[in-house]
Amino acid sequence: MQIDLSGKHAIITGSTAGIGFAIAHGLAQAGASVVITGRTQERVDEAISKIKQDAPSANIKGVAADLGTAEGCQTLIKQQPSADILINNVGMFGPQDFFEVDDATWQQFFDINIMSAVRLSRHYAQGMRDRYWGRIQFLSSESGINIPTEMVHYGVTKSALLAVSRGLAKLLSGTQVTVNAILPGPTRSEGVVSMLSEMAEKEGISLQEMEERFVKENRPTSIIQRLATPEEVASMSIYAASTQASATTGAALRVEGGIVDTLT
Repeated sequence: MQIDLSGKHAIITGSTAGIGFAIAHGLAQAGASVVITGRTQERVDEAISKIKQDAPSANIKGVAADLGTAEGCQTLIKQQPSADILINNVGMFGPQDFFEVDDATWQQFFDINIMSAVRLSRHYAQGMRDRYWGRIQFLSSESGINIPTEMVHYGVTKSALLAVSRGLAKLLSGTQVTVNAILPGPTRSEGVVSMLSEMAEKEGISLQEMEERFVKENRPTSIIQRLATPEEVASMSIYAASTQASATTGAALRVEGGIVDTLT
């Protein structure tokens, strides 16, 4: 299968590192013009430079904005008013005891993980509908189905994205705009590696040992028995953004290594 996204304009939120960066990199290599977003111009510029090293002819722009706020979303919309592909990837996570998560933290997770995607999809979906083609994706998580006890607040936001994705897909019925959720499992992104490195240091073990222990203790149903890579998750996203995926919509596409032990 040869995926060619030449002529398509893609916006990937939270794309200066991790899964978002891998998706942006893959879309650029598939020929799409790509917009990188991050909270600082320095991080955005670094990400653009890295992609340019592998794809010198790629058409890449960047927008620095805090998409966890309405103002930040408007900054992106003003600079990039139209898109053919929208990847709602920006998000935050972190383990914390349910009884210690205060209202402000709940609100912060809600604003960044959910409302950024809602605000941007509300805007860009209308143009896609009018042009009769588009791709919208929500980066959810296996934690949206298999709610982790150590991150209930995170899991709730990822469950909400599944609902938004399915509802929007139905709303855009017959428009040639597909809407899907991507469900990664534990992935070797920058944030996860940082978290596991801190845990490894406290335990006095190597990062590799910590990764293996984390999967066995926290995701024992994993079939692959390891962390996924950002590139593995990106491959699913790039396929779902392709013209070949025109009949894939309203779906929850798993890239979680078989952790969720259900058939559907």
